[in-house]
Amino acid sequence: MPTSDLLRFYLHESVDTRGRRLREIRSFSLDQLEHTHDYIQWLFPLPERSSANLHAPLLSDSDMQAFAADDDLRGELIESLRVMLRFFGLGLDEKSQAPYIGRSDDFRERQHVWLTPYNHNFLRITRILRSLSLLGCYAYAAALLRCLEAIHTEYRDVIGPRTMQFWRNALPQA
Repeated sequence: MPTSDLLRFYLHESVDTRGRRLREIRSFSLDQLEHTHDYIQWLFPLPERSSANLHAPLLSDSDMQAFAADDDLRGELIESLRVMLRFFGLGLDEKSQAPYIGRSDDFRERQHVWLTPYNHNFLRITRILRSLSLLGCYAYAAALLRCLEAIHTEYRDVIGPRTMQFWRNALPQA
């Protein structure tokens, strides 16, 4: 059975369209994560074409089935999530039965990068939430949404109701 470009990328067998490996992207500095705009579609793929990266892979039904069936693929996806959580000043705790995402010690330092009105990172968050849900990591998407809802209570003037609704809509009803 042929393997998609996306699966080969996530299995560390190939590169993205710019010649980067998954580990290389995950090792980007925080500045690189902010100023590079063509990696997020590889880390968190969706079935729809991205207007920001026309060369990114489209998530197929067989890709979704592969992630849902493979603990290693989902583990790789969670590693990508950890990278982006660090970027946002958030952290993942998996010690309890359900994953928990909350503010990390550097949240105040990191919030200026993304917690501003109409920030492009809001779109990245929507993508991350939806991709996690589609790829068998719904509990992680739900944990991130709970964290964002808590942040929203404090930053309603920054994260408006429309953005919050986009984030909620990114998760299919369980």
